[in-house]
Amino acid sequence: MAGRIEGKVALVTGGASGVGRAAVELFVGEGARVVFTDLDVAGGESLASAFGGRALFIRQDAASAADWDAAMAAVRERFGRLDILVNNAGILLKGSIEDATLDDWQRLMRVNADSVFLGCKAGVAMMKDGGGGSIINMSSIAGIAAKDDYAAYGASKAAIAGLTRAVAAHCRRAKYRIRCNSIHPDGIMTPMTAGSYPQGVDPARFTIDADPMNRACLPADVAAAILFLAEDGSRAVNGIELRVDSGQFVMGI
Repeated sequence: MAGRIEGKVALVTGGASGVGRAAVELFVGEGARVVFTDLDVAGGESLASAFGGRALFIRQDAASAADWDAAMAAVRERFGRLDILVNNAGILLKGSIEDATLDDWQRLMRVNADSVFLGCKAGVAMMKDGGGGSIINMSSIAGIAAKDDYAAYGASKAAIAGLTRAVAAHCRRAKYRIRCNSIHPDGIMTPMTAGSYPQGVDPARFTIDADPMNRACLPADVAAAILFLAEDGSRAVNGIELRVDSGQFVMGI
């Protein structure tokens, strides 16, 4: 069924590659008017040009309050409202509690957690007077399960999960009609995770298409979950942690 978010206005951070790009492509295909942001200007402009004006790219550091002000001003000027916000921008750094540095911790918290905090504040401010909307925060399975070799990363993603629940509760109590949910993927085949797979080996060997016991899925699989939370059909879904992990969590990470 096409047109599941026909006419809605969406903003996607980290939209130039990986899951963000897959979400932008799916949103455009489903009829949304899309603004997407990234620090990768070349990648962002290339993707925007491929849509022939159906998507607008803005350079944004998602951890910058000033950049959020500029992005929201652009959305307001062009469309007058915001219906869907996908806080997707993030980075991945490996390290146990013994290996991770304070610099790693602070960088992960800034990019992964501060960006979502700022995004949620900006999204609520615009949506509450415009009839509501859906905020979708990209967390990780590492945010709800112990990953000993990703200590600081897991903590940054757990912060997103906690913030998501708080935003959902606040907006419900305030009767804003704004939903806020988090998505918790694991093992997505993206440029960010490319280094996790052995060099010289076909990455397709690690996907669930090759073996249901594998962990890896494609960005499109996560984008499909984002679309579900964005559309009106999920209007009663609020404050949840949606796992997109091929069953990894239930079998024990």
